[in-house]
Parts: sequence; structure tokens; C-alpha cells
Amino acid sequence: MKSIAALALAMTFAPFASKAASGVEEDVSSVAPALQRYQQETLDNVLWKRPGLSVRDRSVVTVAAIITRNQAGLMTEQIRRALDNGVKPAELSEIITHLAFYAGWGNAMAAIDAARPIYIERGIGADQLPISVPTLLPLDEAREAQRAAAVEQSTGPASPGLVRDTGEVLFRDLWLRPDLAPRDRSLVTVSALISAGQVAQVPFHLNRAMDNGLSREEASEVISHLAYYAGWPNAFSAAPVAREVFEKRANP
Repeated sequence: MKSIAALALAMTFAPFASKAASGVEEDVSSVAPALQRYQQETLDNVLWKRPGLSVRDRSVVTVAAIITRNQAGLMTEQIRRALDNGVKPAELSEIITHLAFYAGWGNAMAAIDAARPIYIERGIGADQLPISVPTLLPLDEAREAQRAAAVEQSTGPASPGLVRDTGEVLFRDLWLRPDLAPRDRSLVTVSALISAGQVAQVPFHLNRAMDNGLSREEASEVISHLAYYAGWPNAFSAAPVAREVFEKRANP
């Protein structure tokens, strides 16, 4: 019964979503026809269909970039697109939660405001969302000890509280939440760092992403994709950093 009600609700809103998308295209064309052409010909017809990164992963990368940069004009559209492209409601919930720590609480709250009406519209309820205190994934103690020692050495003298919270809140809790796979959590983090221009943090997290299953081809395509959603300068700043990571992994 609940699924029937959700389907009926989605069908009710579908025409409005279609009209809204059409309206956005008309609004863009009325100001910048060339931008609308690039959107259709380059982004929709080429970028989103390129091999190297699945459509679902492109949505994960795009949502991470838009939330990180608080791009309200694209947030609703891309949250819808992510759900349509196979990102589960629970995964999207975890992406937003994760980005509260890597892009700031305010940006995550803005994403909540954008996602809430879409969840209501699609009949997404509490049964499809992660519980607040789940059974965590197993912790790789050796890997965590190595990370903690490096952070203690580099950051401990300046901010012991930051070191403590990084270990206790992020790597012994947030990163172990089970409703977003470690690879996807890394994908979100790398996308957020590149989008924010925080290339100093990219080597650690790109290495972690590749350890978690992200391929070199996928990582390369993430940077290409983000050129459009975070800007060419941020992509070009990240590219040499990624190249160094790739080379060191190929020649340890």
C-alpha cells in the first residue's frame, strides 16, 4: 500500500518536474543561448555519456561538488538526477552527512533544504534512510594507527583538539558508517577537496580512494568531470597532484 501511495505521489509531481526543467532551459536561453548549447551538446550529450566513470558515479561527483560549493541553482536538479541515476536515498543522506565535515555544516544544511521536498515528493521515508547510530564497519587498526601517527606529528602541536576529533569523530565513526561504501565515501571526499581547491589534502585522500577501489582511469575522469562543475582552475590545480600520486603508486 505504501509503495502504491508513493508511486501515485511521484506521478502527481512528475509533470511539474518536467515543466520545471523546461522552464530552466528557457530561462538560460533567454540570457545566455551559448551556455544552453554547451549544457546540451557538451555536458548532457558528451560528458555525462563518456566512458571511464559510470553515470551513477558522475552524479555522486556532481552532487559532492555542488554541495561543497553551495551552488543552490543546481542542487535540486542534481539531487533528482542522482536518485534517477541509481544513488539510493540512504546513500544520498550519507553523502550530505559526510560533506558536513568536509564542506561545512552550513553547506550540508542547504543540501537538506534542497533534498527534503524531493524526498517527500518521491515518498522516501525513514525506512529508506540510514539509522543515526548503526553498527559500524570494521576498522583497519594498522592503517588507522599509521594515519593517526602522521596527523599527530604534523598537526598535534598546533591543535590537539583537531587531532582528537579527526580520529574519534571522522575515522573511527563517520568513515565507518555502513550505508555509503568506503570507495564512494572516498569519491565524495576527493570531489569535495578538488571542488574547494584544497589540493594539499588530495594526495592522502586520493591514495585512500584508490586503496578503497577507485581506479586510476576513474580518478582521472573525476578531475575531467569536475572541470565543468568546479571550474577549470580547480581541475588544473588538482591534475599535477593526481599525476604525482599515480606515478608514486606505479613506482613505489
